[in-house]
Amino acid sequence: MSFEEVKLLLTEKFGAEVIVGEETGGMQPALLINPDQIAAVCLELRNNPNTYFDFLSSITGVDYGVESGRFGVVYHLASIPFQTQLTIKISKENSRDLNDLPEFQSITSVYRTADWHEREAYDLIGIFFEGHPDLRRILLPDDWEGFPLRKDYKNAEFYKGIRID
Repeated sequence: MSFEEVKLLLTEKFGAEVIVGEETGGMQPALLINPDQIAAVCLELRNNPNTYFDFLSSITGVDYGVESGRFGVVYHLASIPFQTQLTIKISKENSRDLNDLPEFQSITSVYRTADWHEREAYDLIGIFFEGHPDLRRILLPDDWEGFPLRKDYKNAEFYKGIRID
């Protein structure tokens, strides 16, 4: 199924507001999806016999910078039987306050592999996934402060008495 056919399928199923934009300038086009509908969109793309995106290859958390005050998530889906790929993105504005993390729906109920990918985005960028069954740090120690892949992250000078260079 082509990029345009996937767009048509989603707008027919969920309405025009499901797609908030698209990026067609890069090597792989991406659909910008309404973040409130990401779980339903992924479920449809997985279960629809015309798309059958049965494989979630990655989820990447994105910090769009201090000036934009925006965080997002990029999903790379693949259909093994149809040998096609699709990139979908969601984003929303956030205050960057560490007590008010950007929040998106978890898709672990659709793709089990989302479990580790979402934990990584939480651990390194501070994106909270609502409905995740076990959202906790996966790469950093539990007592680590901050999220090191944020654009405004400042390295601590010491961690448990050990100097960090």
